[in-house]
Amino acid sequence: MSNQVLNGQQLDESFLKKTVSQMINKRNNFGAVLCVEHGDDYSWIGSAGNIKDEDQYFIASVTKLYVTAVVLKLRVEKKLNLEDHISSYLSEEILRGIHMLNGVDYSKELTIKHLISNTSGLPDYFAYKQPGGSTVATELFKGIDRSWTLEETLALIRELKPNFIPGQKGKVNYSDTNYQLLGKIIENITGMSVSEVFQTYIFNELHLTKTYVYEDINDTRPVSLYYKSNKINLPNYMSSIAPEGGIVSTARETMIFLKAFFNGQFFPKEEVEELKQWNLIYFPGQFYYGIGLEKLWTPRIVSPFNPIKEVLGFWGQSGAFAFHNPERDVYFTGTINQASGFGHSAAFKAMINIIKKMPKQGI
Repeated sequence: MSNQVLNGQQLDESFLKKTVSQMINKRNNFGAVLCVEHGDDYSWIGSAGNIKDEDQYFIASVTKLYVTAVVLKLRVEKKLNLEDHISSYLSEEILRGIHMLNGVDYSKELTIKHLISNTSGLPDYFAYKQPGGSTVATELFKGIDRSWTLEETLALIRELKPNFIPGQKGKVNYSDTNYQLLGKIIENITGMSVSEVFQTYIFNELHLTKTYVYEDINDTRPVSLYYKSNKINLPNYMSSIAPEGGIVSTARETMIFLKAFFNGQFFPKEEVEELKQWNLIYFPGQFYYGIGLEKLWTPRIVSPFNPIKEVLGFWGQSGAFAFHNPERDVYFTGTINQASGFGHSAAFKAMINIIKKMPKQGI
C-alpha cells in the first residue's frame, strides 16, 4: 500500500520521498533511511543519499530500548524487580566505591530502577572530561578507536564525584555507565552473554535475520559512521559496548522490534505506562527520560492546532532513531548515520512533519 488518505489528507509516496530527501539537506548529512508504519495496515520505507532501504547500520543507544525489553521480560519471568538493589546481582569487587559522594558510600543503595532510569547519579564515562578537556566521545569522534570494558569504566568512575544521591528527586543524568552495569546484571541473572540474551530473547523471538550484536572487528556489514564530514571507523569500540549501543540492524527490522515493544510481545502492554516517569534531560540533546524509555520534547508551538502529544522511543548517537506516537498509532525507524547531532534534528523534523499530516486515533 503506497497511499493512505487520513482525515482528508494524503500521506502519499511523493510526500514521504520528499521528507526523506530533506533529511540529508543539512551539511554533512550524507544519507538517510526512514521507515514509517501506521497501525497494521500501512508501511513505507525510503532512503536518500549513500544509504539504501535495506542497509544495516549501528543503532547505537537505540540498543537501550532492547535492554528495557529484556529487563521487563526478566521481571515477567520473576527473575528480577526494578526495586532490587544491584548488590543482589553484582560482586563486591564491582560495587566497591562506585558511588562515593561527600564521604558517604551509596554503592549498595543503587537499584536496577536507578540504573535504567538514569537516576543513579553515576558519572557517564563516555562524556567525562579528562585532563586536557577531551572525553572518550571526542577521542572516538576523531577516529581514535579503542575498546572500553566495564573494568575500565569502573576504575574511571571511582575517581569521579557522582552527580547526586541515587534516586534524588528531580535529578537525572544520562550515563552509559548505568547500562554497562545493567549488562553485567543481565549476564549474571541469565548465565548468558548480553549478545546471547539479545539473540534468545529478542532476535530469535521476532525472527530477525539482519539484526545482531557487533562483535567481530573485521565485520564491515554496517554502513560507515560519520562525524561531521569524516568517516569514523570504530570496530574495537563498537564491539565492546553490547549493552549500551552494540546492536546492528535495519530500519525494517528495528520497526518489527519497536512495534513488538509497544504491543505486548515482551511484557504486558499496559506496563508501558509505568515507564513514563519523566525527567527532562538537557544533555545530550533535550528530551525526557523515563524508565528505559525516552520522550521527545515537543513544545506546543511545533503544532499548535494539532498537538503532537507523546512521541516515545529512543535516539542513538549514530543518528539512529525508533519512535512511536500513540496518539496517531504511527511508528518511525531509521538513521541519518551522523554522530554530530545534525542527524537528530533532521530526523526529528521529518517525524514531526509526518505526524502533523495525520489525525488522532478514532477520527
